[in-house]
Amino acid sequence: MVEPFLARLLGLQSRPETPAEDLALAALLVRVARADGEYDEAEARRIDQALMARHAMGPFEAATLRAEAEKLEAVAPDTVRFTRALKDSVPLDRRVALVEALWTVALADGTRDPDEEALIRLVASLLAVSDQDSARARQRVERP
Repeated sequence: MVEPFLARLLGLQSRPETPAEDLALAALLVRVARADGEYDEAEARRIDQALMARHAMGPFEAATLRAEAEKLEAVAPDTVRFTRALKDSVPLDRRVALVEALWTVALADGTRDPDEEALIRLVASLLAVSDQDSARARQRVERP
C-alpha cells in the first residue's frame, strides 16, 4: 500500500482523489511532528486541522490522508522530493502558508525544538520562503 504512494509522489504522479501535493504537504507535516522523536496526539490533531483548512476536507478525509502520509514519511528517503512536489504546484506567494502550517504542528506541544526548527528552516529554504517570512509565520502561530 505504501509503495504506490511513494512511487506516485516520487514520480510526481497523482490520482484524482489524492493529488501528489496534498500527500507531500501531509508527509512534511508528519516529518516535522516526528523530528523531535515524539509524535503525539496533539500533533496528529494539528496535522488534521491543517489539512482540513488547506484542502476543505472533513475530519475523516484528513485523518485518512494523514495515515497515508505517516506511512509514506516513514519510507521516504529525503525531504527534497516532498518540497519539490509543493514547489511545482503551489505559487510562491502561497508557500508561506505551508510554512505556517509546519510551525503550527511543530509548536503543538508548546515548545520550540531545535530539530523541528532545523527541518522547517530547510523546508522553507527549499520552498524559496525567506527566513524572515518563516519567522513571521512562526510568530503568527505563537500568538494566541
